[in-house]
Amino acid sequence: MHATLPRLLLLALVSVASLLLSACNNSPYPDGAAAENTLYTAFNSRSPRYLDPTSSYSSNETPYTYQVYEPLYGYHYLKRPYTLVPKTAQAVVQPQYVDKAGRPLPPDAPADQIAESHYVLQLKPGIRYAPHPAFARNDLGQYLYHAMKPGELGERRSPWQFEHTGTRELVADDYVYAIKRQATTRTAAPVFGLFAEYVVGLADYGKLVRAEDKKLREGLPPTVRDKPFLDFRRWPLAGAQAEGKYTLKLRIKGKYPQWSYWMAMTFLAPVPWEADAFYAQPGMAANGLSLNTWPVGTGPYMMTEYVQDRRHVLSRNPNYRGEPYPCEGMPQDKAEGRLADCGKPTPFIDQLVFNIEKEAVPQDAKFRQGYLDVPEFDQMSYGNAYRIQMEDSARVNAEFTRKGILLPRTVDLSSSYMGFNWLDPVVGKGDTPEQRVRNRKLRQALSIAIDWDEFNRIFPKAAGEVAQGPLPGGVFGSRHGTKEGLNPTTHRWVDGRAQRRPIDDAQRLLAEAGYPNGRDARSGKPLVLNYDVGSPATPESKANLDWMTKQFAKLGIQLEIRATDYNQFQDKVRRGKHQIFTWGWLADYPDAENFLFLLYGPGAKSVHDGENAANYQNAEYDRLYSQLRFMGDGPEKQAVIDRMVAILQEDAPWSWGYFPYASGAYHRWVHNGKPSIMVRDQAQYYRLDTADRVRSLADWNRPVYWPLAVLAVVLLAMAWGARKVFRGREQHTARDQARQRGLAD
Repeated sequence: MHATLPRLLLLALVSVASLLLSACNNSPYPDGAAAENTLYTAFNSRSPRYLDPTSSYSSNETPYTYQVYEPLYGYHYLKRPYTLVPKTAQAVVQPQYVDKAGRPLPPDAPADQIAESHYVLQLKPGIRYAPHPAFARNDLGQYLYHAMKPGELGERRSPWQFEHTGTRELVADDYVYAIKRQATTRTAAPVFGLFAEYVVGLADYGKLVRAEDKKLREGLPPTVRDKPFLDFRRWPLAGAQAEGKYTLKLRIKGKYPQWSYWMAMTFLAPVPWEADAFYAQPGMAANGLSLNTWPVGTGPYMMTEYVQDRRHVLSRNPNYRGEPYPCEGMPQDKAEGRLADCGKPTPFIDQLVFNIEKEAVPQDAKFRQGYLDVPEFDQMSYGNAYRIQMEDSARVNAEFTRKGILLPRTVDLSSSYMGFNWLDPVVGKGDTPEQRVRNRKLRQALSIAIDWDEFNRIFPKAAGEVAQGPLPGGVFGSRHGTKEGLNPTTHRWVDGRAQRRPIDDAQRLLAEAGYPNGRDARSGKPLVLNYDVGSPATPESKANLDWMTKQFAKLGIQLEIRATDYNQFQDKVRRGKHQIFTWGWLADYPDAENFLFLLYGPGAKSVHDGENAANYQNAEYDRLYSQLRFMGDGPEKQAVIDRMVAILQEDAPWSWGYFPYASGAYHRWVHNGKPSIMVRDQAQYYRLDTADRVRSLADWNRPVYWPLAVLAVVLLAMAWGARKVFRGREQHTARDQARQRGLAD
């Protein structure tokens, strides 16, 4: 009994030590996870709102939609400029043109003679959907889960909680159904308006669907979640027809070359009617079962776990056909090992695990420890941020170099620019010929003074390559980075590169505009311009705003900052109350038209609610744009683009800003990573070296044992001290007891 306390202390010491030893592994994943063929990444906001291909149009949804769904076309993973390649289609086809009488026209027919463009596509046979209960049938061929009664669904919240699943082959009717479904009233359809302009009959089809849906929902409360199945097979659409099992015919109004790019987006991914019918049943919406959470596709992956705002898991589709890895690319692709997997069937990875990371610091720590293979799928800015850290810190540089972290970078199809509102009397078009000349020279002076080269040096996190015009590299017609693409208004060609004109040139133009030294030549008053910013002024944005103020101060011009939240800023732009502003653009598809339309007069945002936020108008430019939109790539299109860019460089409706970098961050065991904002199905091309990952994680995250030794010494000392105190008390008690016995005797 005397040794009870020491034994307890020793037991406590052993227990604490065991607990601490078990906690030495700081991995957020189960033991052995690093050895599995699973890629770990993060998302740092909420779960995607839409995974339904009809509705999905946000960047944070693409890591899932483009791995699950397959449009007719895609983009070659490695080639630049971007090249369309067939995915479910057998080939990228050229349209067949017909006139108003339906007679065939030659490929070079004038656009005004073309009544329709017909795209006839042959699907690859044998493509099958991922397993799903919507396809499950019994021995009689009847669907097992298409006639569920209220309450029958029970607590099932995942397709994988159904006993049976099935599959079937992809057919042309699935694409017909998808195009018809753009007219749906049941979910968001952000491109219906555009598609209705081009797909023959789709506008009227939308009216028909609204009327039929109204009949179906007659007598139901507006807020009811269980709505009758809206079956688009019931009503034909002239512009989308299946001519046999594998033949799809699309009829497009007039000539619209950009339609091919839309066929590479998930808006034109197939939708099996069975999935639509399955998810329309009682209780599905209440249990979170829909295409927005559990998509159904033919792509390399399928959703197997969906925990709202916490975790998503994509697993290999067992029915995927294994498209081969590309064998061609750019010169650096071979040098950097991206062609080593030539011809091998994809995908290489079994699972993609997305866990939420609400804070940037722990997300960064997990990536640097190796617990995230890629920081995020849809963000192409991490590489640039890490490059900056390496430049700023020798310790970080040494760490990233030692770990072999890959930070490839390229300029992709996006732009960031400063615009001048064409409706403004000072920086805009001007009401008289004289005023137009003065305003143009003012814009030109400002375009020289705003030194975007300096901006990129001071604010490298937002950096890119300085723009000479509206077109980044990577699209046909762009002359970015060449002498031919030089903007003569703002730059000169010196020693083989573009050099910004001196500030003296800007001051001369400013004086010619009527503002010598930044003062109105007639009134003597200082020139004050307004910079409208779409975010509240904060300590973080102060440096940027101060820099911009200094650019105008070079010319003696006072710049007033008018900062509002983004909603107020957008409202101001819609009403035409802005003067000078900055904005950006992320291309929908790799065509010059998708950038040049940003300055098309009929698209003026303040007048027609288009995307021309500068409200720029130039009759010659608008006429050339009307030609360009119908032109295929070739010398004639190049000549039109060159003239349009020259007009813009002289008119200077924008200070052209820069083309932001797309820069990825990958651990060295993630092979074939190539940053891109256009290629969104990248997961099937990634390959993991899990053995390297296991070794690296063990090396980078070694347990630190010395604190345990210190703790053990402290606990032993405490135990020894407690033992002495305990024994002293026992001896004292024994003496007292002996004394008491002596007195009793």
